[in-house]
Parts: sequence; structure tokens; C-alpha cells
Amino acid sequence: MKISSGFGHLFAISFLRLPKHIGGPLQWGRIRAGLLPNQAHIGNRLDTRIVMGKIDGGQMSDQQIKKSDDITQKLSARIVRGEFQPGEKLPQDLIACEFGVSQVTVREALLRLASQGLAVSLPRRGMCVAPMDQDAVEELRVMRSALEPAALQRSVPNLTSNQIAEIKQIHEECNAAETSEDWEEANQRFHMAVIAACQMPRLIAEISNLQLLYTWHFNKRHTAKWRRRDDPDHAAILAAIKDRDAVRARTVMQRHLARLS
Repeated sequence: MKISSGFGHLFAISFLRLPKHIGGPLQWGRIRAGLLPNQAHIGNRLDTRIVMGKIDGGQMSDQQIKKSDDITQKLSARIVRGEFQPGEKLPQDLIACEFGVSQVTVREALLRLASQGLAVSLPRRGMCVAPMDQDAVEELRVMRSALEPAALQRSVPNLTSNQIAEIKQIHEECNAAETSEDWEEANQRFHMAVIAACQMPRLIAEISNLQLLYTWHFNKRHTAKWRRRDDPDHAAILAAIKDRDAVRARTVMQRHLARLS
């Protein structure tokens, strides 16, 4: 099933091969009726907020929406860091107790995690951390390879000198990283910084979510094997940006993403 929204079809839902039961009328009905994307720019980053309407006969206040956003961000960070394992239950009542909020607020945070591809609803278990199988990882690689080079090519002509200086600084931080966590954080910032001027906010929002999912995959599967190294592809992308060669930058990015595993 496909969800229609202001962003069009939500790629994050299709990214995971969700069980059929998550498409039940109650779950999809809540998503159709209650999740409306709203865009707000913070610097060069697009903040995609989920604005709630009436849920189960109730109305979420602005304060509940803000708390739900905060819980989503905190749970997302914990999942990506590996504090919750794939398949682990996300107990609504305990999360509500931990954050001192209502279960309605937590439920909407969990639905947002599902829209990001980090959680799924399982029979007789409720919301759980999404599985991380090889098919999902391959789909993530294909989607990033399709979207990021296109965004980069559109971004290169529009990047300001200050933005290019920031990209150079992030590249140096990436090369100097002492831990896999620091490297992946800088790596993610580099990939978002180079596409920041593409002037396509929906595309940036989608790539941002794909970056989040890839960071989750990276932390789970590659942390133990990580070794400090310079990244020649990042250096080549930066050089192409400085030369305002958008086609070359796109070609290098395509080669770079083809190596993802």
C-alpha cells in the first residue's frame, strides 16, 4: 500500500518490507488521517515534522506534538546507536513512564519511527525495532545511489563560498576522526552539506532519512571493523565542487556510493 502526503509516497515505508498486518485498516487509517508533513528550515537542514490531527477521538495539543517530536528524536538516536536491537519491543507504557508523558504522545512518536523505517508493528507484540536484513540494506544502497548524485549535481552550481568552506572543514574532521562514531557523524554531515544547495527540500528530507538508516546499518555491522583512514572519494568530490564541475562531482558520488555494503 502507498501513502499519499505532501511529500508524495513515503520512501521510508517502502524501504522496509513491512508485514501485511501493518497495512490493516486501523493502522493505515491513523496514518492517513493523522500524519501530515510540515516543513521548516533550520539553517541548511530540513526539519520534517509530523503534525497530528485527531487521533482516536482526541486532539493533540502543541505541547504534546513537541514532546512527541522530542521522544522520536531520542528513541531514534538510541536505535541508531544500538541501544535497542532489531526486533526488540518498544513498550509504550514504559516509554511513557520514562519520559513522563501520556501513552497517546508515545504512540505518535512510535508511528513516526515507523514512518522513518526504524520500527514496525508486529502481531501480539506491538511496536518493535525494525529488522535489518540484507534485502533492506540493498534497497537502501540503491535508493541512495539514485538520489544523492542527482541532488549533488543540482547543488554544486549554487553552493556559496561559505558552504564550500564548511564542506572542507567537515571533510577534514572526517579524516581526523578517532572513533567510528565520530567518523560516521562527520560522514553524514559531509553528505548532507554537499547537497544543501540543490534547492529541492523534499529530496533533501528523503536523503536525510536514508542517511539515518544507513548510520543505523553502519553502527550495527561495521563498527568493529572500522579503521581510521582518509577518504579519497570525499576529497575528489570536494575538488569537483571547488571547480564547479557538477557532472564530475556526480560521477564521483556514484562511484563512492557503489562501494556501500
